[in-house]
Amino acid sequence: MQPAANVTSGDVLDWHAIDWKRVYRTVKNLRQRIFRASREGDLHRVRSLQRLMLRCTANVMESVRRVTQVNQGKMTAGVDQVVTTTPEERGALCRKLHQLELHKVHPVRRVYIPKKKGQRPLGIPTIEDRCVQAMVKNALEPFWEARFEGISYGFRPGRGCHDAIEKVLRVARPNTTRPWVLDADIEGAFDNIGHTALVKAIGHFPARELLKQWLKAGYMEEDMWHATDAGVPQGGVISPLLLNVALHGMEQALGSYYTPGGTFRGKYALIRYADGTPVQA
Repeated sequence: MQPAANVTSGDVLDWHAIDWKRVYRTVKNLRQRIFRASREGDLHRVRSLQRLMLRCTANVMESVRRVTQVNQGKMTAGVDQVVTTTPEERGALCRKLHQLELHKVHPVRRVYIPKKKGQRPLGIPTIEDRCVQAMVKNALEPFWEARFEGISYGFRPGRGCHDAIEKVLRVARPNTTRPWVLDADIEGAFDNIGHTALVKAIGHFPARELLKQWLKAGYMEEDMWHATDAGVPQGGVISPLLLNVALHGMEQALGSYYTPGGTFRGKYALIRYADGTPVQA
C-alpha cells in the first residue's frame, strides 16, 4: 500500500493533497491490531505493533491534524509561544516529528481557569509536545483499552455518562443485597498521581522514556521553572489516559472479581466516572 503522503526531510509536504480517509484508516487498523494482540496476551506482538505505530507516517499526520486543526486549544501556545496555523507549518511539523527519537520535551505553561471553589491549574504543553503525545497515545491507548476494567467510564473512547448511569441503575436494582451507596470524589486526581507507580504500570512501552520526560518536565509560571514530583498536567493530550492507567485495579483492590462465565462476584460494586470533560489544549 502506498502512503497517503511522503514525509521526508527533502520533500515539501502538500497538506491539501493528503488522503485523509487513508490516514485515518491506517491509524484505526493499527490501533485495532494492538488491541487484539493485547486481548490475546501476545506482549511481543503488542510491542512490535506499538513501535510500528510510533514510526507510522499516518500517525504523525493524524496527530498533527488533531492538535492543530481539531482540538479546542489549537490556538493555545505553550512555553515557546508557537502555534501552527498554516498548511506549510503543519507539513514542516510532520517532517520534524517523523524523527521521534530526536524530540525534546518542554516544560508546560501553567495557567488557571475558574471553578466553583477557587481556580484549577492547567499545564499547557507546546504544540509540538501535544502532537507527540497524540502519537504516543495512539500506540498506548489500545493496549490498555483491552485491559481496563469494565466499570471504568471516564475519558474512554466509546463510553460516556449515559453508560455509567445505566450501570448504576443495574447495580442499584431494588432486589440488591447491598444496603448502602458511597459517592466519593478523588480530589486533585491529576495532580497527585505517583510517578513511580505509573511508570511501573506502563512497563516496557517503546516510548517509556518520553513518558518519563513528560512527568518530570515541570512547569513555567511567571518565568520561573517549577519541578513536578507527582501528577500529570491537566491540559495534556495523554493525561486522561495516564490517569486511567493509574486508577486501574481499583475493582481488584476491593476484592471483586468475575467468574470465567462473566458473573460478578464480590461484596462491593464499583463504578468510576469523571464528572467533566478534560481540558485539552
